[in-house]
Amino acid sequence: MRRSLGLAAYLALARRGGQAGAPPDRPRPGGRVVWAHAVDMARARALAGLARQLAQHRPDISMVMTMPADGAGADAEGRALRGPAIRQALPPDTIPAAEVFLNHWRPDLCLWSGGDLRPALLICAAREGVPLCLVDAEEALLERSRWPWLRDLPRAVLAEFTEIHARDEAAARQARRMGADPARVHVTGVLQEEALALPYREDDHETLARLMRTRPVWLAAMVQPDEIETVLGAHREASRAAHRCVLIVVPDDPEQSAGIAERIAAQGWRYITWSEGALPDETTQVILADTSGEMGLWYRLAPICFMGSSLVSGHHGRDPDEPAAHGSAILYGPNVARYLHRYSRYAEAGAARIVRDTDTLAVAVQALLPPDRAATMAHAAWEVASRGAEVTDQVVEMVLDTLDRRAAAET
Repeated sequence: MRRSLGLAAYLALARRGGQAGAPPDRPRPGGRVVWAHAVDMARARALAGLARQLAQHRPDISMVMTMPADGAGADAEGRALRGPAIRQALPPDTIPAAEVFLNHWRPDLCLWSGGDLRPALLICAAREGVPLCLVDAEEALLERSRWPWLRDLPRAVLAEFTEIHARDEAAARQARRMGADPARVHVTGVLQEEALALPYREDDHETLARLMRTRPVWLAAMVQPDEIETVLGAHREASRAAHRCVLIVVPDDPEQSAGIAERIAAQGWRYITWSEGALPDETTQVILADTSGEMGLWYRLAPICFMGSSLVSGHHGRDPDEPAAHGSAILYGPNVARYLHRYSRYAEAGAARIVRDTDTLAVAVQALLPPDRAATMAHAAWEVASRGAEVTDQVVEMVLDTLDRRAAAET
């Protein structure tokens, strides 16, 4: 441990004024425990995916995931994270709270994501012999870890990390400026939840692909009732440019399908309802996909996907990783607060395009009807999604290697 007056002062305050807080409400699982901290919900989803992969590699590895206790990491709708991680609030940054947390969980490794470092918790973990790894370090979050009145404190904390994975060169420079050992800082990319391909029935896909093999197809997924007029208006414009164009409409809630069907019929569209067992023919203009659990089929059929629940406020958007993982170009509305960071990544890569109304949606769909244009966007989307898998694989390898070395040292 490097000597640091700033660190000594901080820890003295953290011991004298600190409360232990509430003890953990879950028992420690057997086997190895990885303590992973997510500073926000995006990283929580990525770490939950990491927990799934670790469990597949080593069933004896468990993850305890902490998130900010002030609610900053809460999901917009309280949606449960997918994965086996045990969720816990991050304890206060005090010596008593750190001791309670560490004595209970006895972690074998700490993965701290983003930045926004908590000195008392991290230093206490290091003193207990817990290897510290900083992943997905971000410049802005590292900047939060500055204490102007304790200038040497960031250097003392970063010195305890055995590895620092930065999402970009700006974050790597920031870590080095704050005193991190340059040999331990690596630019690895953005840690994000892996985009997984959804299941589908191959016979349904083969049948529909054969029936529509020469026709332009686009998908409006997770559509709200108050978006259907915009979607149908755009389809009308697209059909003027390509009269054999087919639109697949997937309601966000299958219970709303009857109302959406009425509006499709009222406009005079020739349509089929998938749940009724009908198949499209040469005259079909709209397919109402009103069943649950078949998005893998619709994403695979449509090279262009408009992600609904995004044109009007209050629905927060839907996950763009899904169409990206299936080879679709992505269109979306302006109200995607829940997934803004993901849409931004795809947009910056030329894989997604924002639309705002009937006219802009129609123009975007028409521009992508030529197969080569949709394929270019879809390939860019796939590259963004696959990069996340590569970064996750690197972290998994680092975790397994660190745990193996720790086990070897204990024998």
